[in-house]
Amino acid sequence: MPQYSFLFSIFEAQEGLLMARKVLLALFLTLLSSSITAQNVSTGDINWWCNQTPYADDCKYFMTSHFSESFKPKDKSQFLKMSVQVALEQTLLCQNQTVSLGPPKCGGGGGSGGEQEAWATCLELYDSTVRQLNRTINPDGKITNFDAQTWLSTALTNLETCRAGFADIGITNVTLPTRWDNVSNLISNTLAINKAPTEDDGSGTHDYPNWVSEVDRKLLQSRGLGARAKFVVAKDGSGNFRTIKDALDMAVKTRKGSRRIVIYVKGGVYWENIEIDATIPNIMLVGDGMRKTIISGSKSVGGSTTTFTSATFGAMGEGFIARGITFRNTAGPKSQAVALRSGSDHSAYYRCGFEGYQDTLYVHSQRQFYKECYIYGTIDFIFGNAAVVFQNCIIYVRKPIFGQANVITAQGRIDPNQNTGISIYKSSVMAASDLRPVLSSYKTFLGRPWKQYSQTVYLETYLDNLVHPKGWTTWGGNFALNTLYYGEYKNYGPASSTKRRVRWRGYHVITNPREAARFTVSKFIAGRSWLPSTGVPYSDDL
Repeated sequence: MPQYSFLFSIFEAQEGLLMARKVLLALFLTLLSSSITAQNVSTGDINWWCNQTPYADDCKYFMTSHFSESFKPKDKSQFLKMSVQVALEQTLLCQNQTVSLGPPKCGGGGGSGGEQEAWATCLELYDSTVRQLNRTINPDGKITNFDAQTWLSTALTNLETCRAGFADIGITNVTLPTRWDNVSNLISNTLAINKAPTEDDGSGTHDYPNWVSEVDRKLLQSRGLGARAKFVVAKDGSGNFRTIKDALDMAVKTRKGSRRIVIYVKGGVYWENIEIDATIPNIMLVGDGMRKTIISGSKSVGGSTTTFTSATFGAMGEGFIARGITFRNTAGPKSQAVALRSGSDHSAYYRCGFEGYQDTLYVHSQRQFYKECYIYGTIDFIFGNAAVVFQNCIIYVRKPIFGQANVITAQGRIDPNQNTGISIYKSSVMAASDLRPVLSSYKTFLGRPWKQYSQTVYLETYLDNLVHPKGWTTWGGNFALNTLYYGEYKNYGPASSTKRRVRWRGYHVITNPREAARFTVSKFIAGRSWLPSTGVPYSDDL
């Protein structure tokens, strides 16, 4: 402060300059405040940095077990890396504890089939969480803040999915690892530190990953792909394989590196449950059309099956692409029964069908894009916690069990800093043929909040007269009504009027195009940086 004292002396020696003195004093205080802030940002100790996170106590406890309290991260980037490293170490400890507990101890039930399946799923999800955290701090090439936020969001979603699996089979007293909540809190802290905006961080170029060839970029629009595919599946024996699983196993076994594998599936109904796990990237499945090539299953929640494992088809490996195929679950409306579950980052679905009743399409996590697809269902039939855009799709609402109401979406964002949500753009919401004759007997809603920060928007979409005037419904009581984000922008059709919509704090009638643009392909899923490589046609802005 002494270097500023001569300024005050000058002003005091001059009468009539009281106002100038006040102005200079205010300027000085502003500069001093800025100096203090800058000092804290550049040299704040562990406690100061931890106090900027939502779970400061967990941050301090685990950070100071690795670093001295007096250690001063040089910037936010270093502190983020430290935080992810601590979260990763605790995740590994939690994973090891889960392995040691084993399925027989889960809930004390003696290791039933249901417990074993839920436990095995948890181990799979732990592996994925470790992978997401690792790629954030040890990236294979350059990554953006948006990439990191996507992977951290997935890591947190994985833990919540593990917990939900036991609830699906009625086990509420499951013995979870003692550090379970700590790990979730530590990952939430990393999301708060990174805070990537919901946009592509300026990466609006058409650069392609190094594994994508010029041919790959045009695959989805290629008409002669079947004739050129190395792996051909046909029920009548006219291909190399009779089952999709056999073709997939051989393709993975013989592949060199991580080059894209194209599997052509000829017309027919294939009764298979397929899982492409997270260690198998860059698979492309091509059918003869959504009405000709059908992959079907009938698993549903109950017995030894959870929502996660009920999927007829699970795609978790990065870069999965599907064209001209229908994914179906025939279990009926009795309980949760998934047709497709996707946790594949940079996945794309073009002219595909998804048929089921409750929980048809599980958009579990990561960045996903659906173009010119149709989706059939009754309750929560588009659900999950991915960052997903549906473009030019048709959503068909089916007839549910008597007494039930239809709900199209149930988005599962559990942390306000997750860059996830459901965006339905230039699509149509219509009644399926079995619902039309009894339309007046059933209510249909656009969505309900599955989790605290549920986020869903409908943009420039046709809403037929099946949609209830309120538009949206609750999960129960007032849960999440103030923290969710539901929005509608320039929708049209018989049920598009927002005059009688819900009056929740979290509901928005969007009138500003800039606000609506946050949920477009280019900004919501950073589509410009990866969709060109898939060959799927898309509109990146409003």
